[in-house]
Amino acid sequence: MLKIAFDPVYIHPLPEGHRFPMLKYELIPEQLLYEGLISAENLFSPTECPEDIILLTHDANYWTNLRDLTLSPKEIRRTGFPLSAKLVEREIRIAQGTIDGCHYAFENGIAFNVAGGTHHAGSNWGEGFCLLNDQAIAANYLLNKKLATSILIIDLDVHQGNGTAEIFEQEPRVFTFSMHGANNFPYRKERSDKDIDLPDGIEDEEYLSILKKTLPQLIDQHQPDFIFYLSGVDVLATDKLGRLSLTREGCVERDRFVLAQCHSRGIPVQVSMGGGYSPQILDIVEAHCNTYRIANNIYF
Repeated sequence: MLKIAFDPVYIHPLPEGHRFPMLKYELIPEQLLYEGLISAENLFSPTECPEDIILLTHDANYWTNLRDLTLSPKEIRRTGFPLSAKLVEREIRIAQGTIDGCHYAFENGIAFNVAGGTHHAGSNWGEGFCLLNDQAIAANYLLNKKLATSILIIDLDVHQGNGTAEIFEQEPRVFTFSMHGANNFPYRKERSDKDIDLPDGIEDEEYLSILKKTLPQLIDQHQPDFIFYLSGVDVLATDKLGRLSLTREGCVERDRFVLAQCHSRGIPVQVSMGGGYSPQILDIVEAHCNTYRIANNIYF
């Protein structure tokens, strides 16, 4: 069964000016339910991630200041959010949703987190609307519990997964792969194990050619027993922050290729949704929902 961690509306902590990008977290499960692709049984609401699990990934001083709402004004500005207890609670739940998704992926081959993809959060900083790095926390959880020994993180959000790269810079059991816009945020990049910097305006054919040449080789070389996939849809030409030029069909083929690689090799995969900032909410929701539709066709 396809299991999906969803982002409970009641802990949305943001003022009105920040609400538009958050609407997708409500609309994606609603659309999938409306289509009949999923039922309420497919959805689960995560609890809070335990502190000891967070501390496998994040610096104790950073975590304490985040938890106690004592980050400096400069640190808060870097996150892009007004800091609040509800916002921290939301991030803790997102992290647990990704951990829970790992267990469901072991059972079913794949699992999703409607939120997540908070890849700009480093070991001791929050940045770019990311406070805690959900996939990094889950990867360290798997290693700590000896549920995985070799992990591949595939980050196809338009922005480099700089926080993820920094967290695993000295961890040979986790291979980080980020394929992102060269001229996009973050402007100070970290070093992933494999970075592919894409030029502005790249279109479907060239993008997919690079991905299809690169990803199978990485999987063959590193033989992961678990994969995390960050499937941001800010690669779309319609995205106001993306600077790339993929069509919705190109994004579909991207997701189909990644998930087919995982499925055909029998490697469980947890998917977090990442970014999407097209001016029309329909473009964002449809592109994200396509990832679920593809997974349903491949796995179920």
